[in-house]
Amino acid sequence: MAAMTSLITGPALLFAPAHRPELLAKAVARADMVIIDLEDGAGEGDREVAREVVRNSGLDPARTIVRTVGPQHPGFRGDVEMLRETDYQLLMVPKLRDQIPAEVRGFQVIAMVETPEALINIAGLSGHEDVVGLFWGAEDLTTLLGGTHSRHAEDEEGAGTYREPLRLARSQVLIHAAARRKFAIDAIYADFRDEAGQRKEAVDAARIGFAATACIHPGQVAVVREAYRPAPAQISWAKQVLAGAEPGGGAYQVAGAMVDAPIIEQARRIIARA
Repeated sequence: MAAMTSLITGPALLFAPAHRPELLAKAVARADMVIIDLEDGAGEGDREVAREVVRNSGLDPARTIVRTVGPQHPGFRGDVEMLRETDYQLLMVPKLRDQIPAEVRGFQVIAMVETPEALINIAGLSGHEDVVGLFWGAEDLTTLLGGTHSRHAEDEEGAGTYREPLRLARSQVLIHAAARRKFAIDAIYADFRDEAGQRKEAVDAARIGFAATACIHPGQVAVVREAYRPAPAQISWAKQVLAGAEPGGGAYQVAGAMVDAPIIEQARRIIARA
């Protein structure tokens, strides 16, 4: 998994519309990685204009992901052909259903799980040889399920939290990515003004195993970075755990709790992330 996770250079990934070159520069300055968006963010305007922006963007390929339109869109083949003329290798493919399209062979593919079909075919999608990571989309999935709200509303118990089918999808993405030794990226938090909600969700994402969280607004970047950064108490605990670890040793106690091999590995991850 380490080799795949190394493709993600930081926890805060920021979408930037492909047809707005001035926003690409701002995104680079703010985020750990930029997702150049040829899909939702670019709208249905002149695709050649958007593709030309991507061709001439000059961004660092190691810090750039490009999202095409979905395989069923008439512009998909053109998006992929354009990308073969660039140095960009990390390709995010939305609206997948039951397979990875042959057109993207050879790219490092981030498969989007945002349709009911993709969710029930997730084992095959995640196991594809070109797939390096998974990313899920709550709002598209909610729409395709026939719903109107991905989260519980203010007039419901648990306001702000995902509804059960969405929680299932999020968990499936993380589990299948880990089983294939690939990374998982958590979905966007739509209300970019709600810093507390964004922080809470990103903290959960970091502590359960997501490699990063996607952002739709520059103001979310700092919040996500803070959430993925271990708290001082976590770092102190991890140092105590590692200080007591001995090669080939068995279980031992730290602060009144038993520590064994899985806990030691978790401590190492906290220190590495810090």
